[in-house]
Amino acid sequence: MDYVSAALTLPGSFTSGIEGPACDGAGNLYAVNYEKQATIGRITPQGDESIFIELPNGSIGNGIRFNREGDMFIADFVHHNIWKVDMSTRHLSIHAHEPRMNQPNDIAISNKGVIYASDPNWDDGTGNMWRIDTDGTVTLLEANMGTTNGIETSPDDTVLYVNETVQRRIWAYDLNKDGEISNKRLLIEFPDHLLDGMRCDMLGNLYVTRFGKGVIAVISPTGQPLREIGLEGTDCTNLTFGGPEGKHCYVTVSDVGNVQVFTVEHPGRCWGMWK
Repeated sequence: MDYVSAALTLPGSFTSGIEGPACDGAGNLYAVNYEKQATIGRITPQGDESIFIELPNGSIGNGIRFNREGDMFIADFVHHNIWKVDMSTRHLSIHAHEPRMNQPNDIAISNKGVIYASDPNWDDGTGNMWRIDTDGTVTLLEANMGTTNGIETSPDDTVLYVNETVQRRIWAYDLNKDGEISNKRLLIEFPDHLLDGMRCDMLGNLYVTRFGKGVIAVISPTGQPLREIGLEGTDCTNLTFGGPEGKHCYVTVSDVGNVQVFTVEHPGRCWGMWK
């Protein structure tokens, strides 16, 4: 299969803070910082672009995820919040607030709606990882890691993956039904550039943004590099899956300020949660 990326939105349609793409069950694509900071932009399947919501009081979003019920969750790295959005009314509420966090950055969500958050400290190159249960209870899973960033669960919720941007490592953990982690192991380490957001497809392959290199690296569940997919620009920040069959991979690229898209063989896990 020939993986070719193309622009979905015009360069500069988003700020350089573009991040956190996610699709809802109707196929709308959302990403943070559309036109200006603190917004969530929406792109319909027909290509119409607009500001969906604006976050209040100086909050700025990063990762976005949807649960199976269709609620949107946004990591707010300024005020240490996980926002919850009622998609029918666009009402914003605080799902979780944790002042001990450096900043909630990327988030993953299990099939049961449990959220996992990376928490980097960019200044000293460290990071933590947290679990946010469906009632908003926040639990520290691991402290004193590298600069934790991209985070994802396997399609069957038995493995949790988190990467470290500066250290260029992806870690895998066994994940039990209570959201507890064990058996930490190094999945893969890269020799250069940086890592940002990542997502699984329905086969469990990881699609990883290689920030600074301008490619998406596809990694097997056993840590084997499968391929690289080139983009326009170098600073890809995150990705998600959508489209009619879940095989459209949407990538946010900060140095271009747009969303780019390519087609893959297997649907993404985040799309598969709707089915």
